[in-house]
Amino acid sequence: MRAPDDATAAGRFAAMPSWLMTQTAQQAHRLVSDGLAAVGARGYHYRALAWLDELGPTSQADLGRRSGIHLSDLVATINELADQQLVERTPDPADRRRNIITITPAGRRQLRRLEKQLTRVQDELLAALTPDERDQLTLLLRRVLDHHTDARPSTPLLPNA
Repeated sequence: MRAPDDATAAGRFAAMPSWLMTQTAQQAHRLVSDGLAAVGARGYHYRALAWLDELGPTSQADLGRRSGIHLSDLVATINELADQQLVERTPDPADRRRNIITITPAGRRQLRRLEKQLTRVQDELLAALTPDERDQLTLLLRRVLDHHTDARPSTPLLPNA
């Protein structure tokens, strides 16, 4: 890391990638939270629907592991999505103590709406960058994140909106 040209506290902070990433993450969290709230959703809703769309019907426990949503938050999220008829929760025929969660057709439509909204949010967040710079930033952030998560490809996580 280069030494800051400006010896003031602001100059010191502005030269620290960790500080810049933290400040940017706060802005991203606000934009994502506000963007999803504008369409009546939260980050957990998107995460759960996206994983269900990819996995197909799955146990509540597996959905929690895959999505990284803590069990207590997952139960509330599934309740909210079920109330809106975006997912169905049914007992597992093989083990009636477990629930199987399935995305509904309405849930898939909502997922597409959320993806469009998140694309708008990404455009707003990264408006200062060219498309090539956005790709480069994404690649570099992915490399840093993967390095700190035991080199496993990490799952795309949204703020806990």
